[in-house]
Order: sequence, then structure tokens, then C-alpha cells
Amino acid sequence: MDDTTISSATHDALEARIVRYADLVPCRDAFIDTRSPGSDQKENFTIIGPGVAENPNQFVHINEAHGFNIGGARQPPKCLNSQHSHETVEVFYVHSGKWRFMSGEHGDDGEVLLGPGDLISIPTQLFRGLENIGEEAGFLWAVLGGDDPGHVLWAPYVFDMAKDFGLVLLEDGTLIDTGRGEAVPEGARIMPVTSREQIDMLTRVDSAALEHCVIRHGAARPAGLFAGSAGLVDRLLIGAEPIAWPHGFTVSEVSLAAGTFLSDHTLDVADVWFIQQGNVEVTLGPQATVCGAGDTITVPRGSVRNTGDKQAIVVQVRGGDALPRPAWP
Repeated sequence: MDDTTISSATHDALEARIVRYADLVPCRDAFIDTRSPGSDQKENFTIIGPGVAENPNQFVHINEAHGFNIGGARQPPKCLNSQHSHETVEVFYVHSGKWRFMSGEHGDDGEVLLGPGDLISIPTQLFRGLENIGEEAGFLWAVLGGDDPGHVLWAPYVFDMAKDFGLVLLEDGTLIDTGRGEAVPEGARIMPVTSREQIDMLTRVDSAALEHCVIRHGAARPAGLFAGSAGLVDRLLIGAEPIAWPHGFTVSEVSLAAGTFLSDHTLDVADVWFIQQGNVEVTLGPQATVCGAGDTITVPRGSVRNTGDKQAIVVQVRGGDALPRPAWP
């Protein structure tokens, strides 16, 4: 094997750990509300791990266990995600757009408005919905707890709307589209409509309580994970007050001034980077490449350098509830 072949192989290995925003493969019929008016234009992305999509044909970009899942949602203005609940924590980091998050069975218990750089962590067993209320398409980067985040529990009205469009949800979480000629498999059990008893067991929160699930851009204090790196500030978002409850992962936002370099390091837990702003050079082993806004990288060991003339922002998700410490070569 010559040097050119080796270089090509290592470059391919590097690119296999990167999901570029431009290459995201959307699923436009991932959930039972996918045809409902106001929800029929949303795009769902499964970036790392299986996610919670109900469509078995959902494309998974990196099918590697991390202890958490990474996904995304892109929606045009006035596009809505219907009220639902999750079995594991769900965290959204706003990449672009202006968003309204609503709590309660009908979305009228409470609400908060979020913009770029804001983060919200929505606890389990709580109805939530979200809507792009901006004037342009928006993108949310999402983290779901666990390798298997379970199934979605929908508000009853979602089942009612789905009937009009021939969508049937099975108990195993599989979505059947009878409008496209799919048939419910023989012996399959159909998901029953969410009962009043199930609804009454869920937590209800108002706007003030929902705000305590939010970290506003720039509000978190520096965490000091990379103390001593000039021009770099890391702020702990998940794992510090007010979002200190267990998630199975931590989230930090790392700001790098122009030309700042975070040297080669490793963590003893899964480590995923998301480029919120700027262009940065990412180095994994002997290979380097430039990643831009919206790109996601899963990092076994690496470094990052801000190659632009403005501040860059990188979001880091790391496995475990304890803040890990980097190891330097």
C-alpha cells in the first residue's frame, strides 16, 4: 500500500466520523403527525444512534453506540411538532431560527421562546411541542438520552389527526402508511390512543417552570475544562445549575477566539462536537479537515483550531453525568 492509498484511507476514516450539514439526509415522514396540517413540512434527522423516529426507513448517519443519540429538526416558518412525551431526556440547542416550546397536552400549560445559542432540556414524562415562529427556516440540534431512547407518547389529538391521513402507529413504535399502500402486518398490535390515566401521570409545568429548563446564550459560567488555553472559554450547559439533574451526558459550549487552538486531547467517554458558528480545522490523528456551521463530529481523539477571523463556537456532548477531564499526549 503506497502513501497515497494510506492517505486516502485515513482521510476516509476521518470523513466517516463527520456528518456535514450539507449532507444531512432528512426524513419527512418520521412520525405519526407527519401529514397533519402545520406539521407536514418538518424534516427530521438521525445523526448518531437510532433516535426515536417511527419510520423504519429513517436514514441513520452514524450507527454507533455513544450512550446518547444525536438528531436534528429543520422546519420552515409556522411548522409545528405536535405535543408528545419521551421516556428519556431531550435537549435542544438552537442552531438557527426562532422557536416556541410549549408544555401540556394541548400546548397551553406554558411556553418559552428560544433563539440561536439557547438550549432547553425537557424532562421525561412531560408533554412538549415546538414551533418555528421565525420568518426563515430554522434548525435544532438535539440530544436524546440513552442508546435506546424508547418510544414517543403522543397526545390523543395526534391520533385523531393521523386517522384522516391513513397513518397507523404500532405498539412497537413502527409507523404504517396505508395512504401509500402499506398494510398493517398480520398479528401486529396497534398502539392504543393515549389514555386519560396516562396523561394524568405526566408532569405539568407552567412557563416559569419551563424557563428553568433553559440556558440562555452566554448565560452559563465558564467551566474551566480547558483552563489555560488562551482565547478559549468553555461554558457548562448541561451538568450545572439550573440544569443539574442527571442526563447521562454533559453539554458545554466552547468559544474560540480567532486563531485559537485547542490541542490534541482525549476523553475517556464518548465525545461529540457540533459547530454552531465559524469554520474550524478539526484534526483526528494524522488527518485534518475544515468543518463549518451545522457539522457534527464524533471524536475519539482530536484537536480543533479556529481558522477564521471571527469567534467560533463549538458545542460538546460527552457521555456520563460527571464532567470529564481531558488527557493530553
